[in-house]
Amino acid sequence: MSLQGTEIHRCYDEYGVIQVLDDGNKRYLSFGTDDEQSCYLKSQPEQPQADYIRAMLLVLLFVTPSRIITLGLGGGSLNTCLHHQFSGLKQDVVELRHQVVLTAYKYFQLPRSKNITIHTLDAKTFLDTEPTRPADIIFSDIYDENGVDAQQHEPGYLHECYERLKPNGWLVMNCWKEHRGDSILKELALLFADIRTCTTQDGNWIIYAGKSKNELTNSQLKQSAKQLSQQLGFSVISYLNRLG
Repeated sequence: MSLQGTEIHRCYDEYGVIQVLDDGNKRYLSFGTDDEQSCYLKSQPEQPQADYIRAMLLVLLFVTPSRIITLGLGGGSLNTCLHHQFSGLKQDVVELRHQVVLTAYKYFQLPRSKNITIHTLDAKTFLDTEPTRPADIIFSDIYDENGVDAQQHEPGYLHECYERLKPNGWLVMNCWKEHRGDSILKELALLFADIRTCTTQDGNWIIYAGKSKNELTNSQLKQSAKQLSQQLGFSVISYLNRLG
């Protein structure tokens, strides 16, 4: 499927091309394929448009964050949303490509804030070498022009994420539905007490892995989802209905 809009920016780095397209209402980030890496509504940059980003935010039913780590920036719509929704939220954002960071600032209104710290590093290198305070949520969304970065599914990577979380923390991973037959859930089950998944209409497979078991009933989750939908400005009910 071809992306819509007029190309307004193109640059290159050692990993390939970075493109921004604009259709008048929305902007799209692409790494040289027909798949969009990020999308935002110009009139409401704080409201994520991508189906998978909205699904990843379902984790807010389980934990209210004061500190998060994001592995993979894209256009930064997830981070922009959380920055506006949670006053004082501390964010460590890890992005391999410096040009992607510059593009997110210039074309996607990523906030310049003392509460958002950008680390221009490979995600595994960051996990192995950079000290951080324990996080409530780690969002792992590492993609390149070929799809999901393979390191995201490696046992060592998952273990490092586990170690970076608070006792009631959650790891949220963006994968593709084709990964459902992989061994990643078995690897996660060796570490995490509560594992849930959601397949979006666009074919993304979101994994939510909690260090502690969440005891909310279905009725409580539905009530919380209504409140979260009002807070975020879009419905999360459909994602809750697909949560397994």
